[in-house]
Amino acid sequence: MTALPRRWLFVLTILVGSFLLFLVQPMVARMVLPKLGGAPAVWNSAMLVYQALLLGGYAYAHWLGRFAVRRQAMIHVALLVLAALWLPIGIASIAPPGAGQEALWVPLLLVASIGPVFFVVAAQAPLMQRWFAADARAGDPYYLYAASNLGSFAGLISYPALVEPSLPLAAQSWGWTAGYGLLVALVAASAAARWHGATASHDSGADAVADEPRPALRRQLHWLLIAAVPSGLMLSTTTHLTTDIVAMPLLWVLPLGLYLLSFVIAFSTATRVTQIVTTIAPAVLLLVGGLGLLSSGGGSMLVAFASLAMLFVVATALHGYLYHLRPAPQHLTLFYLVMSAGGVVGGLFAALFAPLLFDWVYEHPLLILAAAALLPLPALFPWDKWLKLTPVNSRIVVILLVALAAVASWTMASDWDGAIGTGTAAWGFAIVAVGILVLGWRWAFVAVLALLMIGVGGWDTLEESVAGTRVRSYFGVYTVTDDPQRAQRRLAHGTTLHGLQRTATGHRLEPTTYYGHQSGVGLTLDKAEMLAGADASIGIVGLGAGTLACYRQPGQDWTIFEIDPVMVDIARDSAKFTFLSDCAPAVPIEIGDARLRIADGPAARFDILVIDAFSSDAIPLHLLTKEAIGIYARALKPDGVLLIHISNRFFGLEPVLAAEAQARGWSAAIRLDPGPAGDYDPSGLTGSNWVALTATPQRLEQLTGALRPRDKARDDGAWVPLAARPGFERWTDDYSSTLPVLLWGSLIGKRDE
Repeated sequence: MTALPRRWLFVLTILVGSFLLFLVQPMVARMVLPKLGGAPAVWNSAMLVYQALLLGGYAYAHWLGRFAVRRQAMIHVALLVLAALWLPIGIASIAPPGAGQEALWVPLLLVASIGPVFFVVAAQAPLMQRWFAADARAGDPYYLYAASNLGSFAGLISYPALVEPSLPLAAQSWGWTAGYGLLVALVAASAAARWHGATASHDSGADAVADEPRPALRRQLHWLLIAAVPSGLMLSTTTHLTTDIVAMPLLWVLPLGLYLLSFVIAFSTATRVTQIVTTIAPAVLLLVGGLGLLSSGGGSMLVAFASLAMLFVVATALHGYLYHLRPAPQHLTLFYLVMSAGGVVGGLFAALFAPLLFDWVYEHPLLILAAAALLPLPALFPWDKWLKLTPVNSRIVVILLVALAAVASWTMASDWDGAIGTGTAAWGFAIVAVGILVLGWRWAFVAVLALLMIGVGGWDTLEESVAGTRVRSYFGVYTVTDDPQRAQRRLAHGTTLHGLQRTATGHRLEPTTYYGHQSGVGLTLDKAEMLAGADASIGIVGLGAGTLACYRQPGQDWTIFEIDPVMVDIARDSAKFTFLSDCAPAVPIEIGDARLRIADGPAARFDILVIDAFSSDAIPLHLLTKEAIGIYARALKPDGVLLIHISNRFFGLEPVLAAEAQARGWSAAIRLDPGPAGDYDPSGLTGSNWVALTATPQRLEQLTGALRPRDKARDDGAWVPLAARPGFERWTDDYSSTLPVLLWGSLIGKRDE
């Protein structure tokens, strides 16, 4: 007698497996943070590895489908047990990467750390659906894919919201191991539910339609392309937002979460919702995708959320189209295999090839145009039918409409001043209206969307690439621009100003931005000789444009640490910035992760160590933990000064360093430099927050003098006590959560220019 379908068992197994699969992704990313840092490209590389392992798991599930269910179960459970040798989850010990090798080293590290476990867990979703369909009474198994992605979404969101703030990494790893044990038990139970029907499965259920032909290669390629675009768009949205919109913390979670939710809707029985989303998708592409080439003037949370909404709408529409094109359950594993391959293709393009090919995130607008070329395009206003035009006449009208859009685009580009004004908005809406009218002609729709992108800041973006003012590396996009009106040259790293040099005669070597003489670092370096003598040994972590180099005095021994060779090239290029060439041409620059480089160096090396290593507005957690501060303490002389830059738009980091100072018995103070008054100051100075830490209060007083009350923080040269937070838990490599220090009120607003 054949067992009951036991739908609940298969749903639970898929939910648990998918939950674990996407819980382990941010968990491992958190584990490798001390080795890698937090650049967006690190997460994109990790996502590429996960997609490749997912493809491998789906390929294995497809291969396994040739056997009877009983044999499938024996093989799969055996592999699950074998993969348990990689538990509990940990990071493999491999040699650190050489300069410029990060793009290959990150995937190698992740595969060595969790490859087998991720591979075998990835296979369970298509396998469980196939086993479920082996019972003739089970019904359509595709809705289980919605359950799979619901579990994935829950796993992804629960990590930053619940797991990371509550558990240290060791407990997280053991908790995941316990979940893995539960999954093995559920897979075994699912196998038992189909065990006695395994022999007959080829004559019933999914195999009853064995005579249905294999989907044609053209159809499989169609699946591949439709799956590739949302995958690539998910990664490009992450990069685009963190590079040129806003470096919002935890932003990488949102695109992936919305991507997973799109599967939940598209593969569920809520077909009406998918139809509504598909209907509005072209308009959303025009309204939001039209900003796809914008690299300035769009840095607000409104644009960020609009970009995320576009990702969700496009992904839901395309995944709904995939669901519409799904084959019979007999070819279920082939369908998922091709879908997964599409995900890898999109990921390869966005995470690996695009940074090598482009100097800006051009993959983002290209993927938006690809989405326009693949989306179902419902004719919302069939005016050609209403007017009873012939196909030839309709085509002529469409050509005229596209020409009108081209004129509007040229007008917008000619008048573009870096911001979306009333005139730009009016012309933009005119182009959007043309786009809606030409929905029945795909080539015209794609062309109008491209014209809109060019008009809304896109021409300036292209001109910057042609002019060679921008360069891209694994760690970000750097743009060097001149402002003749203010006599300034600027270096931007993503959304953050990372350097500025005055170009007027007599002012070229003056410190600017966060590094003025009234900043914490300026006050400290100006006192270096008093603190440590004429031969003071000084370490600088984070090069930027090289501004701090001009604080160097003859006889001082300086060492600079910089993770990105491209940044070194920019700072050393005297045609761009002359701080290094004029003030410290012979200072050694050690390329690589500063924490690792300092740890490998001699003890008691520095009198002053400056930590200024922020990637855009991202927080390098691995440079602020107990272990990291311990490495700095070892590198400092007994009376050394540790100086850390904590200016940030989204995090208040004072409690982190206050807790660390208290735990070590150190003395600490902060210089809250307000910067110049008014909207414009020719000096190019900006406000900044620098924390000084010393092993003794006497040494701190030598630097800061008597600490002032917090209400006097804006006074010239004033140092004030750190703002501690009672009960704040010390950050370690094993435990640190950014949520307690997140400045929620700062998440809405315009970026700094």
